[in-house]
Amino acid sequence: MKRGIQILLLFISIMGFAQKPTVDTTQVVIPNRYNSVDAQTKPYVIMISTDGFRYDYAKKYHAENLLKLSNEGVQAKAMIPSYPSITFPNHWSLITGLYPAHHGLIDNFFYDYKRKEFYAMSDKKNAEDGSWYGGTPLWGLAEKQKMVSASLMWVGSASDAGGERPTYYYPYHEKFTPSEKVDKVVNWLTLPMDKRPHFISLYFPEVDGSGHHYGPDAKETEDAVHLVDKAIGDLVQKINNLGLKNVNFIFVSDHGMIKVDGGAPLEIPAMLFDKERFDFFNSQTLLRVVIKHQEETKAVYNELKAHKTADYEVYLDKRLPKYMHFGIKDDQYHRIGQILLIPKAPKIFLEKGKKTSVGKHGYNPRLVPEMKATFYAWGPEFKSNVVIDEFTNVNVYPLVAEVLGLKVDQPIDGKLKVLKGILKNK
Repeated sequence: MKRGIQILLLFISIMGFAQKPTVDTTQVVIPNRYNSVDAQTKPYVIMISTDGFRYDYAKKYHAENLLKLSNEGVQAKAMIPSYPSITFPNHWSLITGLYPAHHGLIDNFFYDYKRKEFYAMSDKKNAEDGSWYGGTPLWGLAEKQKMVSASLMWVGSASDAGGERPTYYYPYHEKFTPSEKVDKVVNWLTLPMDKRPHFISLYFPEVDGSGHHYGPDAKETEDAVHLVDKAIGDLVQKINNLGLKNVNFIFVSDHGMIKVDGGAPLEIPAMLFDKERFDFFNSQTLLRVVIKHQEETKAVYNELKAHKTADYEVYLDKRLPKYMHFGIKDDQYHRIGQILLIPKAPKIFLEKGKKTSVGKHGYNPRLVPEMKATFYAWGPEFKSNVVIDEFTNVNVYPLVAEVLGLKVDQPIDGKLKVLKGILKNK
């Protein structure tokens, strides 16, 4: 009898393993794509994002390679994320030059009332549906102008957003190690000139994952910084060994990280749980309220304002500070909501019975320094030994386009004049 039970349990285990969905790690290649003769003469740009790499992490944890490379090139004191300082909105801002309210990815999770659909970053169908994404990503700009591009796991790179996917890309997964990603980038750069990508976007999630689970001051986060730093050093060395001319690197992050007060979270006002009147969307560092009956907006705002605590602010969408670019005048896709409840760091909103992580982001980076991101650039196109002041991340887009010789052919929020001074001969 015991033997029979063991066999049954083994069978169930095998069946359960067999039914687990397999992860597609196969590269996708768009056929019949070639660099034009003109594109083959242009520089190369490798744009690297390390998720959650706070502006001070390189020095805090002595990231040897990044410190050396940035000291030889250009380093910003910090880069200011777009609001809210969340992963998907900011990766799409970096790659389109648009603020989140202008490109439509206003959060990692949101509801579109016109489409009557939810968007969730973890939903593969959403992630690869370009109709959710506004703007033209840099790889799309390059492809339209006959320049081959490639992407390793950047937000939206497996979608047809802007009309064109990269020539080479992978559906998102986290099976590749940093060293494996490095080798794939190097392999792209060994392709024949007409097939070789001149713009490559590369994404590392490890630092953000450690920051969330253990906090920004943990040994695990330090180890993740060193892991990525080693990968960057290896990448640069291996590309140097190829002997290619004019390869340029831009290292960025989407946001920083802070340890939050998870032990004493803020209570969500009870009135907001009335589903006949409200929908609310809580990312814990920002709570967005959609009022279903527009005529109630002012009264609801006044009531929320009257009962708020000192640990958070209540804003009408039209009264949000203009520099945040997240109010009603900016909300081009009508996805944000009429009222915003914004906790003061390190406080968070948390529904009863739900858990939070040790580290979080999403706060206003102009008020919470820990939200600030990183920007380094080095290579033949960039000046050497230059330190620049803080700037907003939407300005990276026109900088990359300028280096690659691409014409920006649609309105963006970024301005070339902000970063043009870090380029040689400009």
